[in-house]
Amino acid sequence: MSLSNQPPTNETCRHSDSRSNKLGIHRRTALQQLSGIGAAVLGTQMQSLFAAEPVMTTGLGLVAYDCAIRRKWLQQRDAKFDLFEPLTFLKHCRDIGAGGMQASLGVLDAEQVRGLRDYAEQHGLFIDGIVFPPKDDTDTSRFEAEIRTAAEVGALAVRTVVMPGRRYEQFKSSNEVQESRERARKMLELARPIVEKHRVRFAVENHKCERLDERLALYKHLNCDWIGACVDTGNSFALLDDPYEVVEALAPYAFTVHLKDQAVLEYDEGFLLADIPLGQGCFDLRRMVDALRRAQPKLRFNLELITRDPLKVTCLTEKFWAVFPSVIGRDLARTLRIVREHPADNLQYLAKLSLEEQVALEESNVLASLSYAHEKLGF
Repeated sequence: MSLSNQPPTNETCRHSDSRSNKLGIHRRTALQQLSGIGAAVLGTQMQSLFAAEPVMTTGLGLVAYDCAIRRKWLQQRDAKFDLFEPLTFLKHCRDIGAGGMQASLGVLDAEQVRGLRDYAEQHGLFIDGIVFPPKDDTDTSRFEAEIRTAAEVGALAVRTVVMPGRRYEQFKSSNEVQESRERARKMLELARPIVEKHRVRFAVENHKCERLDERLALYKHLNCDWIGACVDTGNSFALLDDPYEVVEALAPYAFTVHLKDQAVLEYDEGFLLADIPLGQGCFDLRRMVDALRRAQPKLRFNLELITRDPLKVTCLTEKFWAVFPSVIGRDLARTLRIVREHPADNLQYLAKLSLEEQVALEESNVLASLSYAHEKLGF
């Protein structure tokens, strides 16, 4: 049974030395275990399906979004269980060989803080948090409570987004974009004294919102040692930025990383863009990782691989260009050249898969990426 939209070919695996028979066994094992799990086996399904098989430990962490389908599957069987509870998710990361996590910590009590911090220290794992910035003056107490928790558990960084959504889908005009950018700046100005007080590194992700020049201007405006970047290696490609220029320019500001590879395929309104296991997409990941490590030798990296249908980047439509009035044709040409030079035949589609098959595909994607990171990228 193929879990992609078409049968695998030699070209499909051209970058993937790590997609070995072992990972194929993992996928089959997942399906077998999932199909055999009934509603009464919640005690064992809280652990990784692969915990009984040997796993390779890496220094690459997992973003909670990597496991969103698994969370949904588990909650269908026990609505009270949440894989994304911080200690539960950190244990899951260790079970499958990851070196840490990036997850929402919320506000934890003293016992929860101690349990999470002690487990991380005992097993040599790192913690990144996820916190949304204060919306306005009335939201600063919520924000400070979450930042305090991040400081207490020893989070290396806290990732945030200031313009959620995708610019070319969310906005209709450059005026709307500018208004959102102003709101983002004000939110970070509210956050600045709080992260400085608690000495927590606040990492703003390049989240398909601002192009490189806009984001660099934001960092320079804030001029804060405690506000920097969560460098996402794939997002800015959707904004027609040069992916390598983005990584190299943001590297000096980097507090944490979303490491991802991207599969691309041209279609009539632009191109499809999909998260894909590391090493199976169109990016030179070694070049990106080396640039980040040169700038920040102690930097921690997290895999961000959301198992879902490909996204549509509508860069050949008028709606897209209404929110990018200053982008030059050279950027579009470069982007489309990359897309045409790396047409994907391994895009993944979930609509026809059962939830159990989706869980298996998600886990296979994560395991393939961890293996590639260890074997080819030095994690």
